[in-house]
Amino acid sequence: MRQTASRGAMPRSLLAPIALATAAALTACGGGGGGGGGFPFFPGGGNPPTNPPAEGSYKAEIRRTAMGVPHIKADNWPGVGYGYGFAQAEDDLCTMADSFLTYRGERSEYFGGDAQLVASSTIARPKNIDSDFFHKQVISADVLEKMIAAQPDNLKQLVEGFAAGYNRYVRDVKAGGTAHEACRSEAWVKPITAEDIYRRMYAANLAGGYSNFLPNIANAIAPAPAAPTKMAARSGAKKGALQLAAVNVPEPELQVGGKEGVGSNMIGFGTAATGDSSPLLFGNPHWYWRGPDRFYQAQLTIPGQLNISGTSFLGIPVILIGFNDNIAWSHTVSTARRFGFYELKLAAGDPTSYMRDGKPVKMQALNITVNVKQGDGSVAPVTRTLYKSEYGPMVNLTAFGAPFAWSQTTAFAIRDINGENYRTFKNWLRWNQAKSLDEFIAIQREEAAIPWVNTVAVGRGAAKAWYADIGAIPNVSPAQVASCTTPLGTAAGASLPRVPFFDGSKSECDWQTDADSAQKGALGAARMPSLLRDDYVANMNDSYWLANPKAPLTGFPDIMGPAGTDPVTFRTRLGNLMAQGRLDGTDNYAGKVATADTVKQMVLNSRVLTAELFKDQALAMVCASPKITVGNDPLGGVVGRDVDTGPACAALRAWNNTGVTGARGAHIWDEFWSRASKQSSATLYNVPFSASDPIHTPRDLNAGATTALQQAFGAAVARVEASGFALDAQRGDYLFATRGGQKIPLYGGCHGPGYFTIACSENRLDQGGYTMDANPNGNSYMQIVRFPEGGVEAHTFLTFSLSDDPASAHNADYTRAYSAGKWLKVPFSEAEIKGDAAYRSAVVSE
Repeated sequence: MRQTASRGAMPRSLLAPIALATAAALTACGGGGGGGGGFPFFPGGGNPPTNPPAEGSYKAEIRRTAMGVPHIKADNWPGVGYGYGFAQAEDDLCTMADSFLTYRGERSEYFGGDAQLVASSTIARPKNIDSDFFHKQVISADVLEKMIAAQPDNLKQLVEGFAAGYNRYVRDVKAGGTAHEACRSEAWVKPITAEDIYRRMYAANLAGGYSNFLPNIANAIAPAPAAPTKMAARSGAKKGALQLAAVNVPEPELQVGGKEGVGSNMIGFGTAATGDSSPLLFGNPHWYWRGPDRFYQAQLTIPGQLNISGTSFLGIPVILIGFNDNIAWSHTVSTARRFGFYELKLAAGDPTSYMRDGKPVKMQALNITVNVKQGDGSVAPVTRTLYKSEYGPMVNLTAFGAPFAWSQTTAFAIRDINGENYRTFKNWLRWNQAKSLDEFIAIQREEAAIPWVNTVAVGRGAAKAWYADIGAIPNVSPAQVASCTTPLGTAAGASLPRVPFFDGSKSECDWQTDADSAQKGALGAARMPSLLRDDYVANMNDSYWLANPKAPLTGFPDIMGPAGTDPVTFRTRLGNLMAQGRLDGTDNYAGKVATADTVKQMVLNSRVLTAELFKDQALAMVCASPKITVGNDPLGGVVGRDVDTGPACAALRAWNNTGVTGARGAHIWDEFWSRASKQSSATLYNVPFSASDPIHTPRDLNAGATTALQQAFGAAVARVEASGFALDAQRGDYLFATRGGQKIPLYGGCHGPGYFTIACSENRLDQGGYTMDANPNGNSYMQIVRFPEGGVEAHTFLTFSLSDDPASAHNADYTRAYSAGKWLKVPFSEAEIKGDAAYRSAVVSE
């Protein structure tokens, strides 16, 4: 092993990482926020390092530039995977080690069964024991075998190298490192296998389906058999009819694909918009700032085979959003449903057999044991028998209402199209190597594998930008929806629109397969939406319909999402207004073209569309009276007092309708709109949504909503007053991230009020402010990319910074740059990398 360093950067030893100041907290792994409580104490004296493979198996050069971004170069696939695994572990060991326990189903063994996951992700924050049973159930040995067998050789080599690189860092830090003080000595920080990486990859597939129903799958326990009687059957039928008549299915909280789930913005400008020979891509996932699904930025290079820069989730060796020499792409969460339910009619006297075309089918039983740490520190096994049908795992839907319980006659299975999609990372790896936009598009159509997101891409020499929602999507026909949806499925339809809820007793209700389907039961690529435009294409998490409002897309299967039937979000409206305003020259920036410099300013300007549209109207309604007597808070709880409107109204009149760090009064509007929007659209707006004018409707507040708006305003003012923050406080005073005990002011807000720039805290204003330290989502990996002649121009942020270790120099640097609006012009070519002022290089090998 050798290492070199230059331009004043201190060399980083790869056998014993440089001693850094220890820290009391670890944001990404511990409880609480970035500057708050530390990582929970877990007993254990560390795992002895394993013996490395034979010398010469792996070799990579890790070159780091500004913000610590690693540019990993190797001669082959195992080598570049090795360097990537090492680099990720060097920066985010505690988060990664914690997450590998999740995917193996081993959390309860170390942390106890009742504790929740320490950070939110696409599985939310379930109890450890439910997480363990879920992952052992859905990533069973047969599934893992299929996943591995389906991968191309270069991807298998990447995975093997990645696991080896991670293990190398674990050995090194346990042998004498000082980084990652919060976890490095714990027994659960231990070597992994390639299978652990495949589990992690497969789990990422499920975010649009199974992952949203983790507790339901983990607790799908069959009832004991009971002998049926004629009297019981008649009584049960009558009771079931009464229950169904009264059923009111609650709306599930979908982490991905739900109303308040994570989202993203992306715009691809064609050359008619940029005014030169290069298109331009803006991509910005609004994603988790902590936990296993947080993004990691890197560049991976194998000369002559691979040269890709961008981001992936921790533990995944393939770039998921990024750019190479010739193409750039981004993703947003899609409205297309990726899952469905099957109602099973059970065989008489056997609640674990179901009828299909008149014949009984036995469910597959899995006796799963999870080791659970007890209160006295001992470990005891807990066993559940969970079941799978041919459709997928059984699911406990009791939370939907009594008729949805697993009974002697009825049970329910869930099918996730991505549970059978093993092509996902092959698709992304092929994109990593794509040489043109045409090749990129051809790969997307051929693989049809993207699991739960839309895509926008641009390419060198291509005048048009590409939008598509082409991926793995269930194939159900209108005739099936009409004939196969059960009465319970109809009852659930209002809470789960466009989710197939079919009769599992009839093969005619199986999902269909087209001639060009990439897998059984999936839509063929020809029936999924796409658009090429030389002005722009965009998506802000509404459906494919308005990829460009000048060319609405219609005529696609209903499961893809609404097309002209539902209003779009204020964020979608604002994104399109921003793009079109740029091209019309009406946005107060110079010229009429989308340059990198202008787009960098546009996407951070923190406009609030509802304030632009409704503030003056709202103030006229709510400020007419100097006091409002407030009863109940529309968000819950009781206010029960008079509220003085004068100071709050004055603050809002003076507010500039943005969420920039210096904006004063934005929090009053946030609190007001979160309550005002609880009103139905019919009550709140004077002009309803119109499919012929979707970017400008609904509009105008309805005078009939005045009383409700006054109550909303009074409750909002009461909340602000209770928070301790002044009514005219600056945005950055109460919207912030904490690093090293210091608050870093931020900007933007949540998507509900129509912010395009997202920094969405789950924390109440009166409980410490809108802190981004616990489990928020917001701007994450941001990129603006274009292709000037002879090179690549890319500007990026990783808003929460690269490392989860508070002692790392890269735990806060990117966050501070983001706070200041200072984009990183990320090096890409060899000359740019080596010429970077922060350049340092080290070789790892074994």
